[in-house]
Amino acid sequence: MRIDIVTLFPQFFEPIVGGSILGRAHTKGVVDFRLHDLWQFVPAGERADDAPYGGGPGMVLRLGPLVACMEMLLGPTLGVPAESLVVVPSPSGRPFDQRAAQELSERQRLIVVCGHYEGIDERFFDLVEAREYSLGDFVLTGGEVPAMAFVDAVVRLLPGAIHPDSSTAESFQRSTLDWPHYTRPAVFRGIAVPDVLLSGDHDRIARWRSEVALARTRARRPDLETKP
Repeated sequence: MRIDIVTLFPQFFEPIVGGSILGRAHTKGVVDFRLHDLWQFVPAGERADDAPYGGGPGMVLRLGPLVACMEMLLGPTLGVPAESLVVVPSPSGRPFDQRAAQELSERQRLIVVCGHYEGIDERFFDLVEAREYSLGDFVLTGGEVPAMAFVDAVVRLLPGAIHPDSSTAESFQRSTLDWPHYTRPAVFRGIAVPDVLLSGDHDRIARWRSEVALARTRARRPDLETKP
């Protein structure tokens, strides 16, 4: 997969896409990250944003630099190939969840456009076919933080990024939260690991994990049980 990230702050992404699982996936050829500095498309002496028509607080990301960057990535017609997807983090977007991450991981190319300030001039969506996703019901300074969350969730699902067992036995893969995890030592400051996990009885351990995951889901996220 190729992932293009369009942002005013490429330095935000550099240490993250270069390290940990994302960095290893890039080194192995699982994913090709390309950062695009939107400032390179802003004419010298000009701003990347401007005041909103109609008045009000905040500033709006200008269309000119953004569309110029997209023309470089998509061509002059701004057509998005069927195997690609343009993603824009936005509080107005559909909720981003594990199902969305799975869907995005099946594309060959993602172009993630990070808005800033009050957002992007709405006419961008008239020119470019794009899908908006929301990280949650809260507002952030810009699209960089949710963009990184989207990218991380997608890349770890790509074949070869992590061990396949790690991605199938996780929260939300079974419409439940994950079960609690423990490691050495067996007792720490008087708190012991549940006996069942030390039993060596894999069937019993599997049943315990399933039961605890379900109980945790019902207590913390009962809405997950109602999802199809």
